[in-house]
Amino acid sequence: MADQYAVPADPAPSSLTPALRWEEPPEGPVLVLLDQRRLPAEEIELVCTDVPALVEAIRTLAVRGAPLLGIAGAYGVALAAVRGFDVDDAAESLAHARPTAVNLAYGVHRGLSAYRGALKGGADVTGAAAAALETARALHREDARASELMAAHGLELLTELLPGGGLRILTHCNTGALVSGGEGTALAVVGAVHRAGQLRRLWVDETRPLLQGARLTAYEAARAGMSYTLLTDNAAGSLFAAGEVDAVLIGADRITADGSVANKVGSYPLAVLARYHHVPFVVVAPITTVDLNTPEGAAIEVEQRPGHEVTEFAVPQVPGAGEEAGSGVLIAPLGTQAYNPAFDITPPELVTAIVTENGVVSPVTEAGLAELCARSRSGNGMMSI
Repeated sequence: MADQYAVPADPAPSSLTPALRWEEPPEGPVLVLLDQRRLPAEEIELVCTDVPALVEAIRTLAVRGAPLLGIAGAYGVALAAVRGFDVDDAAESLAHARPTAVNLAYGVHRGLSAYRGALKGGADVTGAAAAALETARALHREDARASELMAAHGLELLTELLPGGGLRILTHCNTGALVSGGEGTALAVVGAVHRAGQLRRLWVDETRPLLQGARLTAYEAARAGMSYTLLTDNAAGSLFAAGEVDAVLIGADRITADGSVANKVGSYPLAVLARYHHVPFVVVAPITTVDLNTPEGAAIEVEQRPGHEVTEFAVPQVPGAGEEAGSGVLIAPLGTQAYNPAFDITPPELVTAIVTENGVVSPVTEAGLAELCARSRSGNGMMSI
């Protein structure tokens, strides 16, 4: 139907600037972040020399995405330790920078545990800082490996559910290399489908109000040479009705024990559409996103973002645009109240499958998720679907 609207593929995709990296210049260690607020207009990096700068980057979405937030949290603890700041205070501020994404707290906890464990084991402060840094680096490597495994499991699942290739996949928000230590989550699966020659079209939701799909997913898809088309979020229903969607792939910021999925607001309506039109709705996330301590979706604290993100448009190439009320381009009458949850919750009965590095669970049940999480300790392969 809409192949004529395709964005021409880049015949020679350029490499993506790393979303996050640790550097040690002569003046002291720093955490360098690709400022995602400025994409796709320009690739600008932020240099964080302390935890307050990193917390601000997290809160303003300069760095974002569940897996990458976990990595950033671990590196933040290491940054505080190496530079001689109060590690406990740093960990506390980092862990609460964004409440919904469980990976952030996980990464902070892991870095802090390594630091405290080294001190208890007799290490001095320098040795404990080194332990925290090595833990952050290990988490970074693990996430890259998890991306590879999720891509492989996701490709296998889609091949089983939708044999024959020529897939038209709809995705929401941004789930690629910009949110990960590797190729990402849902977009990593799309990348595997693309490399296998099975991707006909990637439908990219623009993802209001911050346009992570339009600005970031389209940016990554173009660099990968994928055939993709951008659409407004509320145009998705017409695609389903026309039979133009074969599968929906999204990421997750938290998956509860019963299989409820918190993801960028707009995910739940897609799940409802997918169920009505008998289209697979697949969630791709690392096992660290599964929070067995939160029993169900109703128990998730959903982050409420500032209203000006809805009533104003930020201009990516203008530094600071959109960060505070009045800094963007006004699109609603002054004083308009806005409802702006960052996430919504999709119940497990609407989820066809959850793909992790440990394998796939389908149907999504509490017992199945618990078994999948146990595989992080046992190292077993895929669950049958």
